[in-house]
Amino acid sequence: MRILVTGGAGFIGSALCRYLVGEAGATVLNVDKLTYAGNLASLREIAQNPNYHFLQADICDRAALDAAFAQFQPDGVMHLAAESHVDRSITAAGDFVTTNVVGSFTLLEAARAYWSALAPEKRDAFRYLHVSTDEVYGSLGADGLFEETTPYDPSSPYSASKAASDHLATAWGRTYGLPVVISNCSNNYGPYHFPEKLIPLIILNALHGKPLPVYGDGSNIRDWLYVEDHARALLTILTRGRLGEKYNVGGRNERRNIDIVRRVCEILDRERPIAEKREKLITYVTDRPGHDHRYAINADKLETELGWRARENFDSGIEKTVAWYLDNEWWWRPLRDKVYAGERLGLVAETAP
Repeated sequence: MRILVTGGAGFIGSALCRYLVGEAGATVLNVDKLTYAGNLASLREIAQNPNYHFLQADICDRAALDAAFAQFQPDGVMHLAAESHVDRSITAAGDFVTTNVVGSFTLLEAARAYWSALAPEKRDAFRYLHVSTDEVYGSLGADGLFEETTPYDPSSPYSASKAASDHLATAWGRTYGLPVVISNCSNNYGPYHFPEKLIPLIILNALHGKPLPVYGDGSNIRDWLYVEDHARALLTILTRGRLGEKYNVGGRNERRNIDIVRRVCEILDRERPIAEKREKLITYVTDRPGHDHRYAINADKLETELGWRARENFDSGIEKTVAWYLDNEWWWRPLRDKVYAGERLGLVAETAP
């Protein structure tokens, strides 16, 4: 297959590109704007592969997208390009609306124009995968799981913008017949994860003896999915998913934030021992505004209908993740020194009464 991937220099996108080119034998065009979270170093192992191609472009740029479709002639699109950090969405919501909503609309229109002009056989084979998040569903109570039929109830500017883009993708399928399928995943973790997110932030702060910030009381729960398992799921959904359907992707690994932080400390204490236990670095900070308490995915549909299974559980995945950061300072050091040093994001300034 020839697959156009948007956002392929990001965390999940780069894992997907590495998998598609390195294992699945696909030819890939990676279209990425290269914002702060886009990092071509994450693609070093496939950069010289003849089946990998890169185009720096904004998904809001219709002319650039039209040219990319015309020149690359993809068999499918995997749309991952997005502003994705909840904390940043709190203070820069406009960027999220622009990229996640307007950009998704622009890409849908470019794909529709390209698809409409294809020969009938190519039209029938074409697929468009819109990659989204479980955060569109809002917050769960102590029990229950997110289903594909769970009503949307987004809490943050990030999740609201992703919910809007999901609805656009669904509408383009129903109104124009564009062969769309949607995936909604739980929290990803693994190698090449930008250090503003919880797990890499805690790994690097703990490694350097810095405070380990935990929002609220640390009881918020997430379902964790190893990023390489997610990449496999995405190709499965693109090639075998039923058109117009949604598939939830989860690792069945619910963990409280505080337990994740403590587990990372345990691993680092074992692998890089210091005088005191790193758990003493844990610092409870004011909770994030609108912080959803619990996410948990029911991936039965993906597992039973398409036969996908996660290969990593959280215990095996977190061991691999910490080991990767210990072995790959060449990747994360420039980010910590020049892009993001671990400061708190997403604080809402008080307004005068």
